[in-house]
Amino acid sequence: MSDAKDDAAPPKKGGKKKLLMGAAALIVLIGGGVGAGVYAAQSGMIGGGKDAHAKVDNGPKLVPKSEQKHGAAEGGEGGEGGEGHGSGDDAEAATATDHKGTPTPEGQGGDRYASNYYAMDKEFTSNLQDSMHFIQVGVAVSTSYDDKVIQNLKTNDIAVRSAVLMTLGDTTEDQVFSADGKRQLQARLVKAINATLQQKEGFGGIGNVYFTSFVVQ
Repeated sequence: MSDAKDDAAPPKKGGKKKLLMGAAALIVLIGGGVGAGVYAAQSGMIGGGKDAHAKVDNGPKLVPKSEQKHGAAEGGEGGEGGEGHGSGDDAEAATATDHKGTPTPEGQGGDRYASNYYAMDKEFTSNLQDSMHFIQVGVAVSTSYDDKVIQNLKTNDIAVRSAVLMTLGDTTEDQVFSADGKRQLQARLVKAINATLQQKEGFGGIGNVYFTSFVVQ
């Protein structure tokens, strides 16, 4: 009988203490592991740290006037205009636009930022819309961004030239014989070139289009 009573006796309090201590130790280990993981992530040991989700922006950058390069670089085959940062009065400049072709506040591409000019190789020749006349123009562009925009323009020269020719083909006689019409054509060319660059490179960046020659016959 005494043996049965001993078997039915409740466990000693010491066993409960050991169980509680073991559970506490497990919680400490788990908490320590979470804390170590957070610390490692923040310190850069895991997942690149605080900048893990930051995107590296390798796109074109705006060039402040204070950083502009003086003097024109080598131009196109036509020898008119050239590539390089410069400034001046742009009598026939189209409205300044951002990299998507959206008009920007006046002065963004003027006093605050430098202008990077590039004259496109060869002239453009196209029939006018619903007319027996044709137009032949030399085209130069400017951007307030760095040389990456000009490089994108050169890389996609064929696509850009096609966009320019299509825009010229949609031009009427009334537009080419008036100053206002020419300015509208410039704005349309800016939009067409930026749309092409946006499609090909994900960035436009052309602010203005200039006519280095303009002949209607």
